[in-house]
Amino acid sequence: MTSQCDVLIVGGGPTGVTLGILLAQRGVRVTIAEKEAEIYPLPRAAHLDHEVMRILQEAGVADAVAATSRTTPRYDFLTAGREILLRFEGSDQIGPGGWPIGNMIHQPSVERALRDVLAGLPSATLLSSWTYEGHDIGTEGVIAHFSTPDGPQDVTARYLVGADGARSPVRTAAQIAFDDLGFEEPWLVVDTIVQDVARLPDANLQICDPARPTTCVLMGEGRHRWEFMILPGESPDDVRDPAFVETLLQPWDVAGAVTVERLAVYTFQARIAQHWRKGPVLLAGDAAHQTPPFAGQGMCSGLRDAANLAWKLATILRDGAPEALLDSYQQERSPNLRATIEMAIMMGRTVCITDPQAAAARDAQMLAARAAGNSPDGSVAYPPISSGAILADTPGAGSYFPQPLAADGSRLDAVLGAGWWLIDTQSRLDPCLAPFMVTIDAWLAAHGATAVLVRPDRYVFGTGDAATLVTARAALFSG
Repeated sequence: MTSQCDVLIVGGGPTGVTLGILLAQRGVRVTIAEKEAEIYPLPRAAHLDHEVMRILQEAGVADAVAATSRTTPRYDFLTAGREILLRFEGSDQIGPGGWPIGNMIHQPSVERALRDVLAGLPSATLLSSWTYEGHDIGTEGVIAHFSTPDGPQDVTARYLVGADGARSPVRTAAQIAFDDLGFEEPWLVVDTIVQDVARLPDANLQICDPARPTTCVLMGEGRHRWEFMILPGESPDDVRDPAFVETLLQPWDVAGAVTVERLAVYTFQARIAQHWRKGPVLLAGDAAHQTPPFAGQGMCSGLRDAANLAWKLATILRDGAPEALLDSYQQERSPNLRATIEMAIMMGRTVCITDPQAAAARDAQMLAARAAGNSPDGSVAYPPISSGAILADTPGAGSYFPQPLAADGSRLDAVLGAGWWLIDTQSRLDPCLAPFMVTIDAWLAAHGATAVLVRPDRYVFGTGDAATLVTARAALFSG
């Protein structure tokens, strides 16, 4: 049996379902094929930033996600003696995306909220227990083959998106290789359910102890996570032994305050696919890139992929834009991903020193820099879009456009809605925009512009006068 759709997404995790929602909201016929029968019930990703919460706002789940999330004021890198090497502050403050800068989450709750929204979209279909077996490319697009509880099935689609994880069978079938960015360390992840939150740290911590580098972070409401580096000579079975885990947690004095929910061994890696598109086949999320968790950008990066890809696919399928628009996907996202991964590697290499002399030298250098006011503390920022579907020679092009909040707590996106925004100094005459114009006027003044055209993913297409911006967008869509 063969079914048809505009976009077939292999992988029903957060990236795939978010992409499916954003496409279906734009009238694209989407099928998502997921090999598992149900959502994985245990924690995995821990963190979403303000930009990604804004993406989830568009998808219709941000309030539900926020209801089970927690924030923390800081992220500290500490010596074995608990001296501060690095401190990133303000993660509980509202960021440019209109949500807290750091949101510690319970991934199954996020996925449940996403699937509930997906189920209400008539142009979206989720097929569970469907295992991808390969695909062929024909004149009309892609024919993908699946094994299912009802036997072999095919799906024909204009585009196939592999959002099927780090081992990605879609990537393998497309013969897309990875660039290895040179980081690979095995860690034990210990997820716990909290009985007494008062006995736990209220900040996210990296303990740079050469005897055992350790991570301790908040998760979604009612949960906490530790991660312990696996040392040479230790096997996965050794470190998963309950008695061994008890010894690892003993210095934290949390006996009776937490119950272990999940033990997992991960190899933290840094890799990026050489190609994110081959004809009608595209990659997103972990299928396209993997980052160590130290910067908290794994799931965030996948949802940014979804936001970038959704409006471009919809513009091609619904508005007749040229397929060449998809060439800007990797062009725009890859530099940001590489900077994200480089930041995570830097953090990881700071943490993962197990030689005592090297650790002592690191501590001395970083403590001295901090005492001299030269420590790279502060919030983490990643580069804007530098080339692609933007009017690159205009001020602010490729930067992230903020979502201000009104005095009553309403957000700009809820007022302006999805799609492109053309905002100029005359927008203050619109009573709906009046509560946000202080921020918007300040943005326009900072860029010396009378108007800004904002893309559907909330990155700036360009600035200038309104007529020029509209003409430039039309040229982009006409090829």
